[in-house]
Amino acid sequence: MSLSEPMRARIATIVRENDVVLFMKGTRSMPQCGFSATVVGILDEHLPEYQTVDVLSDPALRDGIKEFSSWPTIPQLYIRGEFVGGCDIVKELHATGELVKALGLSQGEPQAPPSIRVTPAAVAAFASARESDADFVHIEIDPSYSYGLFFGPRQAGDVEVHAGGAVFLLDRASARRAEGLSIDFVDGPSGGFKLESPSEPPKVKQLSPTALKAMLDSGEALELFDVRTTQERAIAKIEGARLLDQEGQRYLDTLPKETRIVFHCHHGGRSQAAAEHYLAKGFRNLYNLEGGIDAWSHRVDPSVPRY
Repeated sequence: MSLSEPMRARIATIVRENDVVLFMKGTRSMPQCGFSATVVGILDEHLPEYQTVDVLSDPALRDGIKEFSSWPTIPQLYIRGEFVGGCDIVKELHATGELVKALGLSQGEPQAPPSIRVTPAAVAAFASARESDADFVHIEIDPSYSYGLFFGPRQAGDVEVHAGGAVFLLDRASARRAEGLSIDFVDGPSGGFKLESPSEPPKVKQLSPTALKAMLDSGEALELFDVRTTQERAIAKIEGARLLDQEGQRYLDTLPKETRIVFHCHHGGRSQAAAEHYLAKGFRNLYNLEGGIDAWSHRVDPSVPRY
C-alpha cells in the first residue's frame, strides 16, 4: 500500500517542525514497548524536551512512517529533519558518543547531583546486602517513575550522590528525576525498599486490607467506594463503603481532586480499573484495595461472607 500524499505531507511537517522527534509506541511518560522505552531513556539523558509521536494512536501513521523512512520497525528517531534510525542504532550512537554530536550538545555538560534522603534503615539494609567494596548502589528511575535498585561497579557518566553516609550512583536521566527522592526500608512480608519522589506523577496506590482497617479505625479522612454489582453487595459488604452506582458517581464527581479515595471490588481488578479512570479525570490521591473484599474477609473481618 503506497503512502498517500496527505500522510506524507503530515509526517514531513512533523519532522520539519521539530528539531528532535521520536516516532514511538506510547508516550514519553508511558512507553508501550521496550524498544521505545530504551530510546526514551537515552534521549532523556541528554534532552529536557523533545517531541514524541504515538503511532499506536493512529494505525495509518504507524504504517505511513515506515514507508516514509523506508524503515520497517518502530521507534524511529529524526534529528533536524534527518532520519537517524531505530533502537539499535540509537544505542550504538549513544555508546560511541556520536549521538551527543548529532544532537549538537557538548560532551562535557555536567549533571548536578540531586538531593536525596536515605533513612538509616535503608542504609543498613544496603550495607548488609553489599557483597563487594567495588559495588555501589545504582538507582534507576524511568520516565514513568518506576524505580530500580541494583549493585554494580561505577560506570562512565554516573552521577555520584552522597546520602546517609553512603554513596549512590545514577545515570544522567535518573539523576534529573531524583531531586527530593526518599529511600526507606520496611521490614516484614510486604516490606522492602520504598522509594518516593516529589516529581512522580500521580498513580493508583495499592492498599492492603490491614492498612485500610488501620485507617478506618483511626478515623482518617477517606472515601470508600464499592464498584461491584448490587447483587454482589447484597452477599457481602464492607461497612462504610458507598456503592459506585449512578448516585455514587455523582457524589464522587463533587469531591475535591485531592480527596483520599479507596476503591474495592471482589478481588481487585475492577476497582483498579475504576481508580485509573478517576486518575485520568484528575483525582490525585487514589487507592485500590489489594485482593478486594475477599482479602478483607480473609485477613480482617471473617464475618464478611466469601463468595
